[in-house]
Amino acid sequence: MKAIQYRAYGDYQENRVVEVDRPRPKDGEVLVEMRAVGVNPLDNTFRSGHIYMSTPDNLPRIGGQTGVGVVVETRSADLKSGDRVFVRGPGYGLVADGTWREYVTAPANALAQVPADVDDDHAAAYLAGAGYLTGYLALTELARFKRGQTVLAPAIGSAVGMETVQIARRLGASLAISTASTTEKAERAREDGYEHVIDLSKESLKDGVLRITEGKGVDAVVDGVSGKLTGQALAALAFGGSVIVAGYAGGRQAEVDVTDIIWKGATIHGFTFRLFAPHILAAANKAILGYLIEGALKPKIGKVFPLTEAADAVRYLIEGRPYGRVIMQVQHPARAV
Repeated sequence: MKAIQYRAYGDYQENRVVEVDRPRPKDGEVLVEMRAVGVNPLDNTFRSGHIYMSTPDNLPRIGGQTGVGVVVETRSADLKSGDRVFVRGPGYGLVADGTWREYVTAPANALAQVPADVDDDHAAAYLAGAGYLTGYLALTELARFKRGQTVLAPAIGSAVGMETVQIARRLGASLAISTASTTEKAERAREDGYEHVIDLSKESLKDGVLRITEGKGVDAVVDGVSGKLTGQALAALAFGGSVIVAGYAGGRQAEVDVTDIIWKGATIHGFTFRLFAPHILAAANKAILGYLIEGALKPKIGKVFPLTEAADAVRYLIEGRPYGRVIMQVQHPARAV
């Protein structure tokens, strides 16, 4: 079967199409024919060698952290052939072979069925980037969010930005604010119903937040951008507010005014899924799947690539900074049109 495998750390072209053996399910497992898979910034971080897991003994590695597929063989009573499922697992694409392949085996009790009214591409977009799960955990577990509070999640086109805004709305935020780097993106977001988007080409993040909140600042920031926006985010906090740093798409270096931390009584959290016990992650996934089923979450697709163009797909995510998720479709010879 075809897979996208890293055999060395380096540029986008290390996303190589290879032939590997089709896996066989063990007791309690199912074999899933993958249909669509997500592209995540962490896929790029790992392959480029910029994370602690990028070690010589962790190669070769099949990439991909999430995806959607159909059960074609089962050795479990929990799932039957023909069931559509979300596919993800601990360390997929990082310390264990991931979803960027034609077939994946996984424990049946670790998978969830895809709602019937969500197509494969949008189901893959729901998982891609882990924005919904990140936003939910950041707000409920770290920021201790309360209904009626205000939330800022910069970068409306990104997974963390867009999807945290949707989560904040569902949790009852009085204001859910984001940013856009260009007027075009800001206008597109407003057309999609995101009312409070700060156009950073026209005003600073701090000025925009203070304008929208009438000088009060925000109670929680879920920041997947960092870099030069980190200091602005701290400056835009209300007293007693929290900043949860969940990514660094805007850079790893930040300049902050420490008085914004001291005088605001601010709390700063670093976000990693390793913070949360398995039962917390399971409960969070159950909650957001419920939100998806009820229609509160609207996964957005930025662009679709075939699996065989993985290098271009990752490059587009990192350099193109799309509005919406990047996914790859997995074509199988019997299904190819």
